[in-house]
Amino acid sequence: MEFKANEGKVVRIAVGDRQFDRHAIKTRFVELGDDYVELVKEYVLPYYQPGDILSSSEKIIALCQKRVVREEEVKPSLLARILCKFVHQTAAGPGAGVPQKMQFAINHCGAFKVLWAAFRAAIDKLRGVKGTFYRITGPEVAGLDGFYGHDIEEYAHMGIRIPENPDKVCDEVFDKTGVVMMIVDANAISQEVLGKASALKEDIKTLEKMIRDNPAGQEKQLTPFILIREVKETEDVVEEPKEDADDEVRVAINLNETLASTEEA
Repeated sequence: MEFKANEGKVVRIAVGDRQFDRHAIKTRFVELGDDYVELVKEYVLPYYQPGDILSSSEKIIALCQKRVVREEEVKPSLLARILCKFVHQTAAGPGAGVPQKMQFAINHCGAFKVLWAAFRAAIDKLRGVKGTFYRITGPEVAGLDGFYGHDIEEYAHMGIRIPENPDKVCDEVFDKTGVVMMIVDANAISQEVLGKASALKEDIKTLEKMIRDNPAGQEKQLTPFILIREVKETEDVVEEPKEDADDEVRVAINLNETLASTEEA
């Protein structure tokens, strides 16, 4: 098969002294309540070979698990509207700069913890330290996607949480399909492995380097599955051509004749 990358991405990537090819597998738009095992069977199994690794977007797993937050559940309070104005937008998106996301943080963590996180983040920003707000509020807040329709309009009015029990999901997929999988939260500035199958022996840092350029893309590429295959370089052994028996006899006769002529002279 021919491996293909999303626009602006590359197929092959180096991780230390190893090389890996990544194939962006295009799917239909994954809906709320879909079955992730069936998605793997339909879109991944036709390409999968033993030794491959499947990298899955955390969004589609969460959608299959119905791990979403509706807009009516996070109507922004005055505190949320004030705090979100101080959030710096990065290449990964607006984050908690969206009022609904800030309200989710308040609902999930409590107003006091969010205020403390905002205060600490402001202090650390002066020292050049980033990410303090999300380190304090935790992975549920940091991993909330959606409420932002500029890239994927279907997510404009709902938030998508991080998957539940990602390691268990990967083990289930392996048991039912034989596909070795990891679930990742990747964007333009960071890549994190949220869970992986027990059968996947590569360490987390190596796995994250395999997707360090976010090969699935940030917009509506519809490529939530990235198939990763290590490139096994083999040297072609070129053998010297062998003379057949007749050639060897002719060489010996010619040599003897040359020696005899030399002696007569």
